[in-house]
Amino acid sequence: MLNTNPKQCPAHLLEQARQYAAVRTVVINPVNRVSLASARLAQDEGLIMPILVGDEARMRAEATAMGWDLAGVRLVHATDETAAAQAGVALVSQGEADAIMKGHVHTDILLRAVLNRAAGLRTDSRLSHVFYMTVPGSCRALCITDAVINVQPNVLDKLHIARNAIELLHALGCEEPRVALLSGTEEVSKSMPSSQDAAELVKLAAMGALPGAVVEGPLAFDNAVSREAAEIKGISGQVPGNADVLLVPNLESGNFLFKQMVYFMGATAAGLVLGARVPVILTSRADPPEARLASCALASIVHHNRHGVAPVRATA
Repeated sequence: MLNTNPKQCPAHLLEQARQYAAVRTVVINPVNRVSLASARLAQDEGLIMPILVGDEARMRAEATAMGWDLAGVRLVHATDETAAAQAGVALVSQGEADAIMKGHVHTDILLRAVLNRAAGLRTDSRLSHVFYMTVPGSCRALCITDAVINVQPNVLDKLHIARNAIELLHALGCEEPRVALLSGTEEVSKSMPSSQDAAELVKLAAMGALPGAVVEGPLAFDNAVSREAAEIKGISGQVPGNADVLLVPNLESGNFLFKQMVYFMGATAAGLVLGARVPVILTSRADPPEARLASCALASIVHHNRHGVAPVRATA
């Protein structure tokens, strides 16, 4: 049942990101082979200019073992993952880097450093995570949010989560993304709080709280992704069967959903944390290099779009 086909970094994503200059990116505690190899791959593809923050001796030893001489790569010594997270965030705060990439560091330690008010990376938005899901052989993408950070979000949290996802889709060139507010039913029911949250979010969107998007719900998963299922059930609208974003009720449902796509469909899950002053590249520890590369491409696109930077490199 598991899909064992090789993963693919979506070509359209790489093509878009390669139009821009490499982004100065702090890589937090890349003291193992996976995180170093990911940083090197993104550098080789012209997506990032890595600044490696961690135990210098360990980073050099791992780099030597994998044949990377680190010529021209800046290294910043830090004794452990907590110190690395703090030092890396400080570099961003000081204007020496424009993105953050998770290395061999626990997510809570990294995000705690990002959220430290003294670091100056917080904004008015709540942090949330988006998985940009692609399947080999298809140019269609589907965003799942939030499957990493917000465990049991309330309506206000979900408003921030939706805004962050919409920002990502706008950066990618989708002018009016279709957002499906998922629940276990299409009907608003007191016994299913996620359906009530969805109804409230639809009202807020109608009042202008989520501009530049079409927001509909509650929708069950089948109706969000299948036009046929929606038609059979008599569900109309612009989103059913055409969703660009699946806003899940809670972290568990999103976690199950994205991992099902990865392991059953061979999907590539590019992961990004939004809501901070800079994009944070954050993937699962088990993710392959293709997913990490795609995540770096997303971060580049978001960074340059936020700053209104025009492409500097023509596509092939």
